[in-house]
Amino acid sequence: MEAPYPAHWEADVVLADGGTAHVRPIKPADADRLRAFYSRLSDESIYFRFFGPRPRLSDKEVAWFTTVDYVDRVALIATIGTEMVAVIRYDKTGPGEAEVAFLVEDAHQGRGVASVLLEHLAATARERGIQRFVADVLPANMKMMGVLRQAGYTAESSFADGVVRMTLDLTPTETSTEVTTAREHRAEARSIARLLAPGSVAVIGASREPGGVGHTVLRNLLAADFSGPVYPVHREVRAMAGVRAYPSVGAIDDQVDLAVVAVPASGVIEVVKECAEKGVHGLVVVSSGFGETGAEGRERQDELARIARAYGLRVVGPNCLGIANTDPAVKLNATLAATVPGRGRVGFFSQSGALGTALLQRVAQRGMGISSFVSAGNRADVSGNDLLQYWEEDASTEVILLYLESLGNPRKFTRLARRLARSKPIVVVKSGGTPAGHSAEALGLPDSAISSLFSQAGLIRVDDLIQLFDVGQLLAYQPLPAGPRVGLVTNSDALGLLAADACVAAGLEPLPPVNLGAGAGASAFGTALADRLDSPSVDAVVVIYMPPIPGEDSAVAAELLRVSQDSAKPVLATFQGHLGMHPDLLVGSVPSRGSIPSYAAPEEAVRALEHVVRYARWRARPALPPPELPDIDPQRARTLIHHALHQPAAATIDAASASVSASSVSASSVSASSASARSFFAEPGPPVEADVAELLACYGLSVWPAEVVRSPDEAVVAAERLGWPVVLKVAGAEAARRAGTVRLGLAGPDSVRHAHAEFVAQFGEDVELAVQRMAPQPAVPTVVSVTENPAFGPVVSFGLGEVTARLLLDQGFRLAPLTGEDAAGLVRSVRGAPLLFGEYGYPPVAVDALEDLLVRVGRLANDLPEVARLDLDQVLVGREGVIILGARATIRTPPGPRPDGGPRRLS
Repeated sequence: MEAPYPAHWEADVVLADGGTAHVRPIKPADADRLRAFYSRLSDESIYFRFFGPRPRLSDKEVAWFTTVDYVDRVALIATIGTEMVAVIRYDKTGPGEAEVAFLVEDAHQGRGVASVLLEHLAATARERGIQRFVADVLPANMKMMGVLRQAGYTAESSFADGVVRMTLDLTPTETSTEVTTAREHRAEARSIARLLAPGSVAVIGASREPGGVGHTVLRNLLAADFSGPVYPVHREVRAMAGVRAYPSVGAIDDQVDLAVVAVPASGVIEVVKECAEKGVHGLVVVSSGFGETGAEGRERQDELARIARAYGLRVVGPNCLGIANTDPAVKLNATLAATVPGRGRVGFFSQSGALGTALLQRVAQRGMGISSFVSAGNRADVSGNDLLQYWEEDASTEVILLYLESLGNPRKFTRLARRLARSKPIVVVKSGGTPAGHSAEALGLPDSAISSLFSQAGLIRVDDLIQLFDVGQLLAYQPLPAGPRVGLVTNSDALGLLAADACVAAGLEPLPPVNLGAGAGASAFGTALADRLDSPSVDAVVVIYMPPIPGEDSAVAAELLRVSQDSAKPVLATFQGHLGMHPDLLVGSVPSRGSIPSYAAPEEAVRALEHVVRYARWRARPALPPPELPDIDPQRARTLIHHALHQPAAATIDAASASVSASSVSASSVSASSASARSFFAEPGPPVEADVAELLACYGLSVWPAEVVRSPDEAVVAAERLGWPVVLKVAGAEAARRAGTVRLGLAGPDSVRHAHAEFVAQFGEDVELAVQRMAPQPAVPTVVSVTENPAFGPVVSFGLGEVTARLLLDQGFRLAPLTGEDAAGLVRSVRGAPLLFGEYGYPPVAVDALEDLLVRVGRLANDLPEVARLDLDQVLVGREGVIILGARATIRTPPGPRPDGGPRRLS
């Protein structure tokens, strides 16, 4: 039976202490659950809620509290396992106003349950038209008043008759958004900290047979000298690897914080329930046989995540390699990998379990260290987003490396990454996807768009695993460069020239290489390096030491370290072709800040430097919010959208304001509204009508007037009304993709009639044509679009309008809303951008006006999730400004909040 409320009203949430709970609306079937909950409440909690003693709830009260209409009366409950631990409700008391009250079981107070319930109820109330919450609170009930005041909403309070009346304006504010984000961050970071720093670990499914999964994890935990107790769990044996074994988790006398599950997939659910009863905080499920095996395995995996979250547990996996933490106070190796790198500055996340072992081996071979490692496997619960939250707080992690096969909540991922990358660089390898459908195309975007969105967020996306480690080791041990100017010090003329060529190809600016000759020793290298580092014309130095006969290797390395130690400029080397952290180039016995990374070839060093230079440039730019737009009217825009969606019988808009398009530059026509009123239509469902031009006007954007015509005489009359010269073109969405559908510069009635006759001969009597006044010349045609992507939310794309640019898919992408920096980067991201800046014989155009248009379109897209697609095709960019020749949009009722919208929830 379908629930009588929207599906997004249910959510798994992370509480303040890192545990989880489930939030959902109350149902009549919860009557017994409510009675049991009430029986566990203290007298004080009952007194604060009902302003007096109430030992029990009557059957009539239970029915009243559990039976709601989900419109004027809504109640949400939080459950852990099968038990209800909190309830919050509102009852509408007047237009836009409702009374709110909540109760949290005493044993769960202080865990942030009330705060997260208030977030969800406020979002639910706004959907039902409730604008204010009113709460009557006893003065001694400081906890409830604290929850209401600290939510970040505009609050007022008054005192009368011994009661404090608090009124909350539910309109989201900057403060309420910041509060929600901060709480989400702290809770998710804490939940991962509980996994990576457990006080004790149980290995469930451990066996005596060498090579078994459980046996391997147990051996690795013991070999790493984990700081806490390790409990093997086996139903038959008494000891394993010299450690006492237990028949079940419940039989263990002490607290178990983390359980590594290595039983067959069919037995995992039962183990999860046992761990929940024991009070285990988290699970690492290394067992396979879940989502990777097909539909049946996927159902088993969903059940695993559902039950674990319901009982307050976070889950890594299933089908994962495990987790590791090299903190000397923890020394956790709960993985299947015998080789775990030593202590270092790098946090490492790998979605692939099978690849994880090889990745850890490569890190160790390079001499790099890690702070912590997580292999998420099928990512039923814990994802890269959770690790970003944790690593932001972890002082021992300075660089983050990610190997991703899919993006669980891409919009949240980019939000977190953009914030974190301001202080800690993030290097990511995003594979092309898996048969399960996690490719960029499955997300509705080309792979180039993923790269654009990563770039906007400050992520360093690399092509392969070699580059992942090449870039990671440079970021971990050397400072960021201030610019692209590169000094080259070498003892080989040929290698120096190769490095210089690689710099040019990478967009860096090399100085002429300093060739010291094949016999150069420590003194010569030290002097040359010092000279380059002291030069104001150098931002980074690449040292190439490849002597034909081994000589002063250790002395040269020591001199390079000595000279570079106090420099704020990065130094990287090709030192005898060594790949990784050469022992002679380390500061101390293990890699630490100031150690010089080495690369097998100069080109690889330059390639790593290129990525870091680009990141440093992004990080040096101030993190500005989207600009204020005082002349926009979002409320009117929402009214137009609501009218279009809910009154499909609206009158047809006047043809004079129909958003049709024309091209006054290229030989192609561009998309427009078809005929007069079909600019907006809902999906799914029949078309609805609205005025695109009026919607754009709400955001300070105007559409160049045009009129749809059906005869030569109508075309001439329209041209007279609009003003000569005019354009006659074929209207319709597909016209932009065909040549020969526009006639330019028609200066009189005869030329209009002749053009009309040509189109009728070419396309038939039913062809739909539009007349539009010629736009000012010269101008560069561009195309701006917005798509409401189900994974990323609103995505703005930009490209040139010429046919060649369209064929080459020369587009840039950014997530809305756009900052001024985002808009500038979007314009410059396409290969054809030089045409906008006065190159190749084109006059320079008003790029600032184009960037302003992009910011406004981004704001429209961010404000209006109902806009499924909006195309401005074409936008002419001239010397004085921009002209929108055509606009076309699709609207629909969104199925729910955006991927990263609404109150906190586990995705």
